Amino acid sequence: MRLLHTSDWHLGRAFHRVNMLGAQAGFIDHLVDTVREHDVEAVVVSGDVYDRAVPPLAAVELFDDALHRLAALGVPTVMISGNHDSARRLGVGAGLIDRAGIHLRTDPAGCGTPVVLHDAHGDVAFYGLPYLEPALVKTEFGVDKPGHEAVLAAAMDRVRADLAGRAPGTRSVVLAHAFVTGGEPSDSERDITVGGVAAVPRGVFDGVDYVALGHLHGCQTLTERVRYSGSPLPYSFSEAAHRKSTWIVDLDAAGEVTAERVDCPVPRPLARLRGTLDELLADPELTAHEEAWVEATLTDPVRPADPMARITDRFPHTLSLAFDPERAPDDPAVSYARRLAGRSDQQIAEDFVSHVRGAGPDDDERTVLRDAFDAVRADETLREVAR
Repeated sequence: MRLLHTSDWHLGRAFHRVNMLGAQAGFIDHLVDTVREHDVEAVVVSGDVYDRAVPPLAAVELFDDALHRLAALGVPTVMISGNHDSARRLGVGAGLIDRAGIHLRTDPAGCGTPVVLHDAHGDVAFYGLPYLEPALVKTEFGVDKPGHEAVLAAAMDRVRADLAGRAPGTRSVVLAHAFVTGGEPSDSERDITVGGVAAVPRGVFDGVDYVALGHLHGCQTLTERVRYSGSPLPYSFSEAAHRKSTWIVDLDAAGEVTAERVDCPVPRPLARLRGTLDELLADPELTAHEEAWVEATLTDPVRPADPMARITDRFPHTLSLAFDPERAPDDPAVSYARRLAGRSDQQIAEDFVSHVRGAGPDDDERTVLRDAFDAVRADETLREVAR
């Protein structure tokens, strides 16, 4: 069976001040063409269809168009909700849409109930594991201490139990939206840390033939059977080195996997440039970036006059301009933002305790801080779902 694995469409999201809806529509065109031209037999979409729980109307219309076009091809599509989606909203009408061959899996309770498709070699069971917010699904999965590994392990126990009861030779595909150990994150994914831990081990998914992951925006191979498709479009300059693509996965009669990448169309390349303003304006090696979306970081010791106007004379699609004068890390003039770069909320809070008290928090206090951050994040998720 030939699958097309994609994820993280983030319909409705902008890239800095650029409206990406046209580029997202271009991706849907590409998706439909790829399904047709490569004789794809099933499409899997591993979450974050939308960029937020209440997406703009134009994004909903584009999603509706995508569903109609995929259904018209007669190629089954299996889709799960991600941490940016409202599972309830995305799952509205799932029972009816099922009849058109579009299978929306947004209810955690259904993790062990697959969509079963058929090819010349027999059955392939597709198990949809939507994003599992530990604080919200701990009761459903009967875990005492909520965490990503615990709830995903419980969900996979249901998958393996169902698979064990099926005919010998039944092949299996799991869709999941999670941060799996070994994956490389970017700046554009929402933090899903719980209890100080965001990642889950790959071993959680043992026992199935292919795991189609979503959440991380870079296309990645964790093992031959466990892959991220990444987002089809860039959503932060940290993705400048990404090759945006989808996976075409062939699952043979024995469940062995072969995969190839199909490049997605992107409106412009990304470029991250750093140097003094005069260097950026004069360097002939930067000519290749003149039509790219540019993030420019100026290192001039003194802020130059009219920097944006001057940089856009050469790089007209500059979207981000930052100032980072070359200084020693302990220089008091180093900005607060730079000192905090790359630090988690937990680390910042612990540093604050150290600053105020003269000593860092002990283990019990760290636990209190961690539980507080987890509670706030869970509350934000609940309020977003209830909107």
